[in-house]
Amino acid sequence: MEHYDSRNIQILEGLEAVKKRPGMYIGTTGPRGLHHLVWEIVDNAVDEAMAGYASEVLVEILPGDIVRVTDDGRGIPVDIHPKTNRPSVETVYTVLHAGGKFDHKSYKVSGGLHGVGASVVNALSSFMTIEIHKDNKKYIIEFDHGFVSKELVCVGDSDMSGTVVTFEPDSETFETTHFEYEILRSRMQQLAFLNKGITFNIVDKRNPDNEISRSYTYEGGVKEYVRFLNKGKDVLHPEVAYFEGEFEEVLIEVAMQYNTGYASNIYPFTNNINNPEGGTHEEGFKMTLTRIFNTYGKKNNIFKKDESLVGEDAREGLVAIISVKHPDPQFEGQTKSKLGSSNARRAVAQVMSEGLERFLLENPAAAKNVLEKALMAQRARVAAKKAREATRRKSPLDALGFASKLADCRTKDASRAEIYIVEGDSAGGSAKQGRESEFQAILPLRGKVLNVEKARLDRALENKEIMSMIQAFGTGIGDEFDIENARYHKIVIMTDADVDGAHIRTLLLTFLFRYMPQLIDRGYVFIAQPPLYKIQHGRQIEYAYTDKELDVILKEMPGKASMQRYKGLGEMNPEQLWETTMDPEHRTLLQVTMEDAMEADRVFTMLMGDDVGSRREFIQENAEYVKNLDV
Repeated sequence: MEHYDSRNIQILEGLEAVKKRPGMYIGTTGPRGLHHLVWEIVDNAVDEAMAGYASEVLVEILPGDIVRVTDDGRGIPVDIHPKTNRPSVETVYTVLHAGGKFDHKSYKVSGGLHGVGASVVNALSSFMTIEIHKDNKKYIIEFDHGFVSKELVCVGDSDMSGTVVTFEPDSETFETTHFEYEILRSRMQQLAFLNKGITFNIVDKRNPDNEISRSYTYEGGVKEYVRFLNKGKDVLHPEVAYFEGEFEEVLIEVAMQYNTGYASNIYPFTNNINNPEGGTHEEGFKMTLTRIFNTYGKKNNIFKKDESLVGEDAREGLVAIISVKHPDPQFEGQTKSKLGSSNARRAVAQVMSEGLERFLLENPAAAKNVLEKALMAQRARVAAKKAREATRRKSPLDALGFASKLADCRTKDASRAEIYIVEGDSAGGSAKQGRESEFQAILPLRGKVLNVEKARLDRALENKEIMSMIQAFGTGIGDEFDIENARYHKIVIMTDADVDGAHIRTLLLTFLFRYMPQLIDRGYVFIAQPPLYKIQHGRQIEYAYTDKELDVILKEMPGKASMQRYKGLGEMNPEQLWETTMDPEHRTLLQVTMEDAMEADRVFTMLMGDDVGSRREFIQENAEYVKNLDV
């Protein structure tokens, strides 16, 4: 037996813990974790602005994927810290849990990692330089892999005020150190919406011939955010309802507006951080909304005696932002995806009650439109409930005609099970014969599924192809959806590599995004990548998935090779489909992610909705990026 004593117990000093286990602090060393570094430094600048000391934040992406963040705040303190006997700025950037956000005196509210953000970014950077403009002086301190490489020094006078942080992520820590401009730009715009009156600038300087820059300031704050999210949609009332207030030291801002669509999009934030799983602030919002609507509807004789709304009726077509600024937020679990602070529920309910009652009284036409839509939703819900009962199944034989469509797998272990959603009977036949039936199920779909962007759930449930999918997945739908009942942890969309296939794929993704977004959130949804070409020379057969691969293979093939362009999956025999697209050892699957639900909602609305102008504009702007277009 191997000897185990005190010499085996490691104590990780200071930032060594961060270097050893970066995922514990930033979640991942992939692209998401990389961009998280920027958010931590930006959050510090935003906290300074929220405290009333800064008005502008600038993010620059420099050549070599170096990032520089500048604010015009007070500048990080440079005096000697009493506990460390080192300059305060050095302490903030080298000691975990050191910062000015714990006593609620310097900062009433703050985002970020609560005192570890700055030091974590430093620990995971190959170099970092801090430039401080404070009390008419300019100071500089430099770090190398988290350690001081040049002591803090005053380099002269300054007529500015604020902090400039420049850092380069450590290439040995991160899978990639390439920053995506669009991810950074989108977040900067979001911060501008959430912090009215503060200017957020972003400049990408990596290509000197094509410098890209954007500047965002929204005096209307979250009101303008809702308008932005409703762009291209028909709204039921032109005025965005807006309520703000303070309750038990919690600052609340709520903005909401209804459109003629059927999806409900409620986005809760705590101290500028999105909480995709909601929490107490969202619960307070939903309960208050339904209660006030029912009271108003009955009082003003809009409802019949026996009519009342449930939550989903009241929320149909709603776009809302709930922004909470909390001095000491409690989150459920390690991530900040769900707020747990009970006083946030009370605070939102208090501010919403007063504000929504006033809005309905002052805007009777808007109130009538919204409540009539909610009543229609209520009637559709009753119809949908009857249809939904047919989607519950204990075995494939419970649903008439369904068992013959689904070729199920033998395993009952959902974590191993995969289901391929296949376009057409021909490809379905090949997939059924070529699959590994132990863990791969096949569900062929006929024709194009309904575009749910333009239909309520009751209409969607009349569509046989949609019913088949719901029955197969096992999760239920709507309020009955339960991710724990998912029968497959890989749902693979496998369509032809042509325009029709792309359209079917988009329709399927629209359905999943609108009615089962949790499947995408959990990472259960994938897109199969079948080959575009089969290249053969004698008995040698190769497959190319891109035009680039095709060129390489054709050059390497001895003599003249024959080439086949696959238009559809049905053109492949079962063996070819298995080895190119379904064999876990060799296939390529693209995982569908939902990094930014708001942006996804906007794009789905624009691509699948009724606003032709926005769609045309999108096509014109993105035409240059099209790689495969079948004419």
